Amino acid sequence: MASLRAAKQALRREIKRRVALLSDEEKQRQSLVVSQKLFQHPRYQSCERIAVFLSMEDEVRTEEIIKDVFKLGKSCFIPRYERGSNHMDMLKLHSLEDMRSLPVTSWNIQQPAEDDSSREEALAAGGLDVILMPGLGFDRSGKRLGRGKGFYDTYLERCMRHPRGKPYTIALAFKEQLCQDVPVDDNDVLIDEILYEDLQ
Repeated sequence: MASLRAAKQALRREIKRRVALLSDEEKQRQSLVVSQKLFQHPRYQSCERIAVFLSMEDEVRTEEIIKDVFKLGKSCFIPRYERGSNHMDMLKLHSLEDMRSLPVTSWNIQQPAEDDSSREEALAAGGLDVILMPGLGFDRSGKRLGRGKGFYDTYLERCMRHPRGKPYTIALAFKEQLCQDVPVDDNDVLIDEILYEDLQ
């Protein structure tokens, strides 16, 4: 267990180093490539309820995706992470203006305030069709290296108990985040698909 943790930590450091070398322009360019791939994806086109992460500095930018979700009239849900635990809810986002007015946490992530109880939680109602997954690293077999807090793995377990079942999971990645092999344990949930700029 300790060796797995050490392997994950070493890989996190390596990927953070690789992504830190990317310019803002390059991150933006790859983000648009990945967004276009998503827009053409049949799962995205047919979904009605989608969860989207609000991107951090070292993640694929998701603002264009959120704009498209609203343009197409889909229901958009975003994460609210609870500090000091691995609990996360996916709360309904109403508009782009709503997104821009969200408070910023000490992790520098925008999310609904703790006392904001007016928003629908995805699993309290109709569940989710698709979850767009953040992460630090991914391999082509669907293994994901998160930030070590377990928010998404715990949430996917909750999804599996929902009548709708597990949503289709799509990770969005810079090509620098791809690894040969991500070390995982039994709690790590595999991702259905990873979108990145492949140069075939």
